[in-house]
Amino acid sequence: MKKTLKITVALVAVLAGLTSCNNSEKSKGRSGALASNVAEKVYVAPGEHDSHYAFISGGYSGNLTVYGLPSGRMFKEIPVFSQFPTNGYGYSEETKPMLETSFGFVPWDDSHHPDISQTNGKLDGRWIFINGNNTPRIARISLTTFETEEIIEVPNSAGNHSSSFITENTEYVVAGTRFSVPVPQRDMPIKDYKGNFKGALTFIAVDPEHGHMDIKFQILMPGFNYDLSHPGRGKSHGWFFFTTYNTEEASTLLEVNASQNDKDFIAAINWKKIEAYVNNGGGKMMPAEYTHNLHDEATHTATSTMKKEVRVVDPAEIPGAIYLLPTPKSPHGCDVDPSGEYIVGNGKLSANLTVHSFTKMLDAIEKKKFDGDAYGIPILRFEDVLAGSVEQPGLGPLHTEFDGKGNAYTTFFISSEVVKWKLGTWEVLDRKPTYYSVGHLTIPGGNSREPFGKYMFAMNKITKDRYLPTGPEMEHSAQLYDISGDKMELLLDFPTHGEPHYAAAIPAEIIKNNSKKIYRLAENKHPRKATIDADTKVVRDGKNVHVYMTTIRSHFSPDNIEGVKVGDKVFFHVTNLEQDFDVPHGFAMIGANNAELLISPGQTRTLTWEPKKVGVWPFYCTDFCSALHQEMQGYVRVSPADSNIELSWSLGD
Repeated sequence: MKKTLKITVALVAVLAGLTSCNNSEKSKGRSGALASNVAEKVYVAPGEHDSHYAFISGGYSGNLTVYGLPSGRMFKEIPVFSQFPTNGYGYSEETKPMLETSFGFVPWDDSHHPDISQTNGKLDGRWIFINGNNTPRIARISLTTFETEEIIEVPNSAGNHSSSFITENTEYVVAGTRFSVPVPQRDMPIKDYKGNFKGALTFIAVDPEHGHMDIKFQILMPGFNYDLSHPGRGKSHGWFFFTTYNTEEASTLLEVNASQNDKDFIAAINWKKIEAYVNNGGGKMMPAEYTHNLHDEATHTATSTMKKEVRVVDPAEIPGAIYLLPTPKSPHGCDVDPSGEYIVGNGKLSANLTVHSFTKMLDAIEKKKFDGDAYGIPILRFEDVLAGSVEQPGLGPLHTEFDGKGNAYTTFFISSEVVKWKLGTWEVLDRKPTYYSVGHLTIPGGNSREPFGKYMFAMNKITKDRYLPTGPEMEHSAQLYDISGDKMELLLDFPTHGEPHYAAAIPAEIIKNNSKKIYRLAENKHPRKATIDADTKVVRDGKNVHVYMTTIRSHFSPDNIEGVKVGDKVFFHVTNLEQDFDVPHGFAMIGANNAELLISPGQTRTLTWEPKKVGVWPFYCTDFCSALHQEMQGYVRVSPADSNIELSWSLGD
């Protein structure tokens, strides 16, 4: 018996040893998201906070999403250019004006490139800007309230793509047109595109205290496609750089006809020089209709103003302000390193990655090393501005960001990878696959003078087998990498909403302590607020009925309303009396042809309802706010249009 026991123990020990060795070998072979220590790197314990915010564009959702890093958890979707029934943005009377344009009410857009405000080239966390690509617009979002505060439409533009990138003191946010169009717009044959269409590059001034935007000037450039842009920084502060493609000026079958030239351009714009020219009265005012929509935090209400003219500048009027840097081939991303010396042109169809030198550019300009011109704009000689090339790093380069340690990271769409390379030596240091077809990547602060080079995440266009299948359409994929060491390490996959094109990320400590928790009732200047139950009332103005309503756990005041008639238009002005963080109340009315409201503590929001049927119709709170949430409801009695029932309202009577 003892002998049998000894043999059994020995066998178990051997098997355990073999298993341990096997597991150890497997563990050594594990990498990326499979390694146990990797899971620890992205784990954020319950009640603890992520170290970074990531603001990811929603693409065709029209909005901006907020994620935590390293967890990859989505915390919020901020409505910007699209109606959002979750909180009533674009449905409430206060927020409808935010979506007005010269084309009328446009409740959707294609949001692409967010950028965080900067001071001295460093992220300051006050605002984030993002572009609407379809109906050209730029929005400013407060990083105190995490709400859209301002949207300005961009005239003379189409496909507002090389946006919304900012200068290093947030003097300007730019809006470059992807599609050149007739300026001013007119009826003309499309075949006459070449030489007649223009590309408008718009510089929008930003008020340093409040962030309010105003178009300072537009440069009417040749009719190329202006794809992406980035500002100079450090030594190149005062310049802005835009990639171009379709320098052939083709209007049809662009995948062939816009790929003929061996080199396209990066347009280098000396905005300081143009600014001085404009400040001295240069340029001319052109008739143009565009809206400027502004949300007032005190009144909780947005207004929309139609502007009638814009200042335009002809490059021929300001010699020495604009130059063209030849760049192979059909460049997409245009990225400037933290020092401001290197300008990276990511040629989608180029075998190599082209890097220009700002210092060499200035020298070539001074020595007039030109290779002809395009519509009067000097073209610098390629070899005179070239800093170097990253030789055959991958297929389909799109975007580059920087870690602040002398390294650059570029996405390659066709070969589905991120490649790390060294500035100055141009040698490839590392490469990691992405799943699949990566577009943009983001390093927190990676397009500023001081990147926070701990994390990088890639935004991929195709998801396929990464997540549980959800039919023929899946959410897009982001992948988080640790870049603190010599080699990139894949940490996490997480789904992203809409079609992310770009993101901006920032350490949480810069923002989180400034986040607004409530709107103080004493500061509420909404013209139809009711800040105590005694202020509630119902007022008829012809066929318009205004209900001044309050909400608090767990009732509406009033909760019974009579005297409303078929054909009336009823405005529910609802004020949330709570002064406690994270206690919103909802309001929904049966038959309302819009959405619910979600009213933050101390805020006033208005829902419009046009009753079409006689009856007694309920309203209720849509946000579970207390143990008696189900009891938080009321009724509106709707009588025939010719009835003579007087308005009355009550609470508890």
